[in-house]
Amino acid sequence: MVADVIEPAYLHAIRESYNTVSEDYLKLVQDLSGLDGLSRAMLAAFAERVRSGGLGPVADLGCGPGVVTAHVAAMDVPIFGIDLSPRMIELAQRRFPHLHFAEGSMTALEAGDAELGGILAFYSIHHTPPQHLPALFAKFHRALAPGGHLLVGTHLGDGEHLRPTQAYGHHPVSYETYLQPADRIVELLEAAGFTMIARLVQEPGENSKRRQGCFLATRSR
Repeated sequence: MVADVIEPAYLHAIRESYNTVSEDYLKLVQDLSGLDGLSRAMLAAFAERVRSGGLGPVADLGCGPGVVTAHVAAMDVPIFGIDLSPRMIELAQRRFPHLHFAEGSMTALEAGDAELGGILAFYSIHHTPPQHLPALFAKFHRALAPGGHLLVGTHLGDGEHLRPTQAYGHHPVSYETYLQPADRIVELLEAAGFTMIARLVQEPGENSKRRQGCFLATRSR
């Protein structure tokens, strides 16, 4: 008899927190009108490379209500979304019934070895404890076909560990946030076998109180 796998507490916290905030979260991200032009350009560069590679579909990991998934799909890229929160998946499927969304964890990606042409993790890794990032990026590498592309977007910092108790105005949350330096993200991606193509680091401004980073990489082997 196979023993039940015990889910890490941080994954449970992410799921429950985003179930709680889902409705107000969607009100803030009805579309990508609030996304800055540089981040849009990184999404477009990722989509162009995946499209020209023709190696398989893109998995949007931590897709939330599916707004970014739909944005990339509109650029003629085959893509599906995965999120821990069943409530987020429900909202995504309702808004974008022509796309496929499924409940699941990026830490237990069900894609086969070298099955995907692209992986998008757009502001979805910052709740992952730093000690779990090497294993997470190794799973991304395994699931990507050689020549496939990865785009990671995330909040950056100098190793801060944040424990918010409320989010989106008033909702109680139990997830935690980990802010890594850009160089550390690159170091971990390269250690997992990725070749970096481009990195974009933006200083705090109108769109964010923190530094933000986008990291475009490829699986070269």
